[in-house]
This record gives sequence, structure tokens and C-alpha cells, in this order.
Amino acid sequence: MMSRREPVFSICAYQYTNMSVLVLGTASHVGKSTTVAAICRCLVRRGICVAPFKSQNMSLNSYVTPEGGEMGIAQAMQARAAKIPPHTDMNPVLLKPKGESTSQIVLCGRPYKDVHITGYYQETPELLARALQSYQRLVSRYGHVVSEGAGGAAEINLYDRDIANTGLARSLKVPVILVADIERGGVFGQLVGTISLLPEDIRPLVKGIIINKFRGDPSIFLPGIRQIEELTGVPVLGVLPHFSLPLPSEDSLSIGDKRTRLEGVRIAVIRLPRISNFTDFELLEQYASVEYVPPGQPLGEYDCIIIPGTKNTIEDLAAVQETGTGRMICEAYARGIPVIGICGGYQMLGKRLIDDGFESVAGVYRGLGLLDGVTRFVSYEKRTTQVTRNASPVEPILSGMGEVSGYEIHMGVTDPGKDREALWGDGQVTDDGLVFGTYMHGIFLNPSAVNALLLYLYGKKGRNFEPIPMTVSDPYEELADLFEQHIDMDAIERLVSS
Repeated sequence: MMSRREPVFSICAYQYTNMSVLVLGTASHVGKSTTVAAICRCLVRRGICVAPFKSQNMSLNSYVTPEGGEMGIAQAMQARAAKIPPHTDMNPVLLKPKGESTSQIVLCGRPYKDVHITGYYQETPELLARALQSYQRLVSRYGHVVSEGAGGAAEINLYDRDIANTGLARSLKVPVILVADIERGGVFGQLVGTISLLPEDIRPLVKGIIINKFRGDPSIFLPGIRQIEELTGVPVLGVLPHFSLPLPSEDSLSIGDKRTRLEGVRIAVIRLPRISNFTDFELLEQYASVEYVPPGQPLGEYDCIIIPGTKNTIEDLAAVQETGTGRMICEAYARGIPVIGICGGYQMLGKRLIDDGFESVAGVYRGLGLLDGVTRFVSYEKRTTQVTRNASPVEPILSGMGEVSGYEIHMGVTDPGKDREALWGDGQVTDDGLVFGTYMHGIFLNPSAVNALLLYLYGKKGRNFEPIPMTVSDPYEELADLFEQHIDMDAIERLVSS
């Protein structure tokens, strides 16, 4: 849970030569990020200092480093697995989609520019050069690096401008591990097709295959493993069973994987078109029925409504208003249902949003009016910082939170008007305590915040809720145990150290 304060891990004092491995995938969402995290933790447990790296990431789930830089949350997760502090060198190029084929480029932790996809490819030579500089700094600092590709490795139409897969492999010339997802079906086609389509100079770099998400008796698949090895000439390093661990979601593809609990209280998170940082609610998901509800869908049966962060507050506010979701949120509050806004969701709860042309089209926009605040977008710059604050002693929810930690990533400045602060130095809360907003991402990754909310919601329904422990177990230990059991980590250690 990356928003809580993490221990400060020391930098490895010993030096190594360039010892690395590159994890590529047959497609998006096949398990590359989890594989990198697992390899990092396994190597650390074997006494090997290692850092994660992804030259280019596209995600609206981001994280703020201790230095205030913005990076993909997957690489922050992998840094935690490696037991080192997250740094923007681990993800030097972050693309944050804004819609209409346009993305914001976050370069080395800072907003660089907004580009259309056609213009982006004119930037790639410089971006690759900057990424390789970040990679070399990681090598100098940690010795070993486990790199991750993006999407599928065999995107043949992108070979002349790729900076995350074949382009990176060609620059680094390190061993490649190819990951496939058997649950998708067609794993033979995935692997054989991908390897056969790789450029001739990249194909020999593929030294191992990992197959993810296998269900059932693995002995049944042994003939398949032999056929894959015969067809590709590449050893299968292992077959990982399907598992469920509380690991942060990397991007919007992960929303489709979420499984709603059928018991307890029901919490609606509005699934905004440009929803960001929905990892904020993954601890809540373990103890309540958290459902991601698209704008326009009914909200009458929920016990709490959360408006999450967004890459574009103005345009997502329009979607909320035009579909009637804004009206339904106000009606829910009138029935006594708590309404909570995080970052862009907090901005939407105010009376007005004034854009000077930095967030969207310049103009004045009507908010939901549940809070008194007025937000103004006056600059392209973002506030990116880690924060620790005390929740205000306002009944019935905030009063039970105490000190909470998280991070801020936002454009815009909010004048709170007459409302009280929700957290000391941040946010707003109504007098009855049932509506509050905050710029703090990760507030509900704090066990105290989850307990405060769920104790109120369960109590309101006359049900008991057993508070969750104030310390959360480390899921990367269990992940590493799975890899040591099912994957040939000795072979991977040899590849990394070759």
C-alpha cells in the first residue's frame, strides 16, 4: 500500500558491473509488472541488490516519490518489492492519457508537454536517450536492474520508434524473459508468434519463458511445455498458478479484473471516463463491497459514494452532470448517504471550477455544490508531494481517522470558503461530517481511515465490523514464495548475473 509511510531502505554499498534482465510480454496485462516485482523480491532475499526499471509507462495510476517526482505506481510497487525507495529514474517516461489520442508526458517526474499520438513519435529518440540515462544511473547505484517492457513485445508497426520493448532491448543487449498469460487462451500462438515476429537481432536475446495464471493440475500441461520449448528453442522457466494477492493495480485494464464482495456495506466509486489512482480504494475492497459505477447508473442502493481522482476534472465533471449522476449524488446526500471526493472528485464537490485554459477549455463550470469551495486552474504545473496530516475531529467519520499519510498529484488551487478543513491543512468537510473532500491520494490505504469509514457504515446498518489491523502484511513475501516454488529462480539469477 504505497501511500503509507514506508521504511527508508539503505542503498547497497557494493558495486557491480552491468547485470540486468528485461521482462517482455506477449501482450498487455499478461503479468509483466508482477513478474518484475517478484523477481526483485526473490533476488533481494538471495542477497542481491536490484532496482526495477520501465523506460515508458502509460497509466493514470501514478505515485509521488519522496523527492516530489511523479512515476507509475507499478514501478513504485516494484521498488517496494526490491526494498529500496522509489525514484523517477525507475520510470523516466510516464504517459497519462487525456482523451482524443492526446497524453501528457511526465518526463523524469515532471510535466513535460501534452502531445497527440502522432507528435509523440517525433519525441521518442530524445525520450529513449533520457530513459537510458536513468537506466545507467540505476546500474551505477544498484548494480542489478530488472527492466519491464510495455504492452506486447511484437508490435511490428512500432519497431522503428519503440522505446520500451525492442528498442530498449537493442540498446541494453541484456537477456530477455518473455511472459505469457495462459488464462487468455492461445498461449502457444502468443509465444510462438511473438518470438517469430521479433527482429532477428532481438530474438536470440530471449532466454526464458514464464507462463502466468494457470488453473488446474500443472502436470496436464507438461506436454505443452515440451512443445513450446521445441517450437521456440527457449526454455520454459516455470508455470505460475492463478493467485490473488493485494497488489496495486497498474492501469485501467485492472478495473475489469476486480471482483465485488457480496457481503457487507456497498460503496460506489464513480467510474469516471478518465479515472486515475483507483488504487486508492484497494484496501477498502478487501473489507467492503466496492463497485465501480459508470456515470448514469443508479446510485440508490449504496451506503457511501466516492468520487475519485481524474486526469481531467472539467471534462469528467461534464460527464457526471450530463448523465444525471451529479443529481443522484446530491439526492443520496439528502438521504444521509456519505459522499467523499478525492483530488479531482474533491474539486467537483465545490460550487465552481474556474479554468484559465490549463485544465480544459477556459471558462467557469458549475460544481455539485455540496462543499463551499471554488477551484481555479491557473498553471500547467502540478503539486506533487508526499503528505502526512491529522484528520479533523469532525463526527461521524473523520473523527476516528487520526493521522493519515498519502500523496498529492493535482493541478488547481481550491479556496475552501466557509467550510471547515477535512484534514489539517487540506480539504473541506460539511458541518454534519457526511460530505468531505481531500487532495490526499491514498487516504483509504491507511487502516485507520478504512476503520473509521467502515465502523460508521456498518454501525449505521446495525452490523458489527471488526477493525482491521493497523499494520498490513507484506504481500511481496508471499509473491516471492510463489515464484520460488513454481519458477526456476536459480536460472533467473544466473541470467541477471551473466
